[in-house]
Amino acid sequence: MKKIAAVAGLVVMATSGVTAAFGDGTAQHEVSQQQYDTLISQCRYADQGKAKCREAVKEMYRIGKYDKTLDCRTYSGVTVCGTLKLSKAERQCVRESVSAGLTYRRAEVECYAFT
Repeated sequence: MKKIAAVAGLVVMATSGVTAAFGDGTAQHEVSQQQYDTLISQCRYADQGKAKCREAVKEMYRIGKYDKTLDCRTYSGVTVCGTLKLSKAERQCVRESVSAGLTYRRAEVECYAFT
């Protein structure tokens, strides 16, 4: 069952936006200043380019009230929010890490930041 969930998550990430939790074409999503800063900050790890990632964040999010539904998590000192767009190498890293016993969420963050 874990493998099915991991594969489904990879498919969603492979087809999603740069760093989107709500990349469905609707109006900008409101997040707190801290959440916005995290979204911008995590772009330093983006394989597709920091500037492109930051632009996508600016288009998708605006600063307002705290969003308790935004998926933010911290592993190994790295905090990320939303859905991460993983490269092919990062997706492979996640698969291998999950197979070795790491949780999917932790593998996703660590492979995004350190691969």
